[in-house]
Amino acid sequence: MKNKPLLVFVFSLIVVTPALAQQSLDALVDREIAQLVSTYKMLHAAPELSHHEEKTSAFLAAQLRALGFTVTERVGKYERPEFTAYGVVAVMKNGDGPTVLVRTDLDALPVGEKTGLPYASTVKTRNDAGQEVSVMHACGHDVHITNLIGTARMLVALKDQWRGTLILIGQPAEETVDGAKAMLADGLYTRFPKPDFAFAMHDSADVEAGKITFCPGYAMASSTSVDLTIRGLGGHGSKPESTKDPVVIASQTILALQTIVSRENSPLDPAVVTIGSIHGGTKRNIIPDEVVLQLTIRTYKEEVRQRILASIERIAKGVAFAAGVPEDRAPILKVIESENAPSLYSDPQLTERLANAMGRQIGAANVVKTPPLMASEDFGRLSLDHQIPAVMMWLGAIEPSRVEASRTSGKPLPSLHSSLFAPLPEPTLRTGVKAMTAAVLELMKK
Repeated sequence: MKNKPLLVFVFSLIVVTPALAQQSLDALVDREIAQLVSTYKMLHAAPELSHHEEKTSAFLAAQLRALGFTVTERVGKYERPEFTAYGVVAVMKNGDGPTVLVRTDLDALPVGEKTGLPYASTVKTRNDAGQEVSVMHACGHDVHITNLIGTARMLVALKDQWRGTLILIGQPAEETVDGAKAMLADGLYTRFPKPDFAFAMHDSADVEAGKITFCPGYAMASSTSVDLTIRGLGGHGSKPESTKDPVVIASQTILALQTIVSRENSPLDPAVVTIGSIHGGTKRNIIPDEVVLQLTIRTYKEEVRQRILASIERIAKGVAFAAGVPEDRAPILKVIESENAPSLYSDPQLTERLANAMGRQIGAANVVKTPPLMASEDFGRLSLDHQIPAVMMWLGAIEPSRVEASRTSGKPLPSLHSSLFAPLPEPTLRTGVKAMTAAVLELMKK
């Protein structure tokens, strides 16, 4: 992937009024927006899967290095040694002041694009299992990368308006929720300055371009992946009386698990328990020895998560023992730690502060408070269990007329991870760069 030459704007500015500062930022964005849109389209056409973001990370590193950042590449240490971490950490020190971390993610998804766009991805590659898959930026990480590059350019141009240490990171493997963990394991907060604040922005598939949404407090749920193995005693399908059928036990267990959220959990503590797959058996007339259920659990609070895990194990054992399964064939619950992500808690005070700063830049009516999501991602890990005030906000990315048509008709828009997800580049990037720059300037202003 060839790196396009960068045009770096250096302005010598005195302290100005908010109106003049906005005018300066607007002018900077106007001059950069065409190249940023080109960068976005290039990234969109060249996506890379989690654990394979080599060219994407190199491109980001080159862009930030050209702006004067001290850049370190390949930051990250996975639990699986065969994976290479392509994390990027770029640091710029500009006098005394707070340390602010701004994060983008780098990876794409195994999705075949069907948008029909002239810059649509046609990439095919091998996944970690060796299977050939199509690849698409179906979650908008190409928007995030371009936003970070644009914000970096703005902050370099406005360098006399902020003080402190700015850390921009390109995080790999967000889609597999092990990228942030890998970067922390490789000394993100020991090899590099530990931030006073952490900030990220994620595009939204149901909000119109030109708007930002935010949610103070718990904004996204934790994600816990669980394998539940229901063990029985297999045998011939014609003699079920001589077996303990794990298919029947698994079916009863699935229904029983539905009572956890409806009857054991407070409705004031949102939670989701979903069984996403069932694996068991090989032939019609064979009762298998076991059935494996794959679950995802979503909660905000850690104590709720732990209680749900205990309930799943208790219910599974109760159903099995009621069916006559011996204790040495009790169900086995296994938490898949490598696929887990913590909840995302946006510090309320910091969230309101940044929302107000963005409102002054793009208009208060365009910065909207929204309810929390039960979706998950691993940015929350960077807060170290809320020790570091952190905020994630959402960037509207859809043509406004399409959003209005969806609201009127009730027909949903293509979601994130859809093969039809298609952000509207220019207004999305314009809003994202202005809002992200405003947030950083608010935190690091003189």
